Amino acid sequence: MLAYFLFYTFGKQNSRIMLDKKHIIDFRIRWAWHSISRLYNDRAKNHKATTSTAFAILNIEKTGTLSTQLGPKMGMESRSLTRTLKGMLDRGLIRKKTDPKDKRKVHLFLTKRGVAFRKIASENVKIFNERVFEKVSTEELEVFYKVMNAVDETIEELKNE
Repeated sequence: MLAYFLFYTFGKQNSRIMLDKKHIIDFRIRWAWHSISRLYNDRAKNHKATTSTAFAILNIEKTGTLSTQLGPKMGMESRSLTRTLKGMLDRGLIRKKTDPKDKRKVHLFLTKRGVAFRKIASENVKIFNERVFEKVSTEELEVFYKVMNAVDETIEELKNE
């Protein structure tokens, strides 16, 4: 059905559009992200964690991060983030500290256990990226980044319509 829609909507106007769903940009991004997420989740399970936990830990600065800034940095909804942070607190991966000048602000810091977990998460991300870099040239990476920038720009344009 999607191929039919694309053919009649775009077929004559844009010959670059392919009818196979594996050539549709959002499908490929979603498919790749789900694959990456499954890989990271499988690795995180060995440490009784999730991809969300690892991603949060990688986004908490050594000098502390405001809890309200973490969600936007990660592109995560507040409900999911609250659940993730509670689990991290319960496991002793992070600690909270209220700002003495403004009691509404809460800074998040990694504990020693959180720092150790950060090293593991960071190593997994590093390994994945190095493996991808082995398979593509610098020129191909530049094109990839250009395409991803175009995707980001398109998203912003469509959000503002």
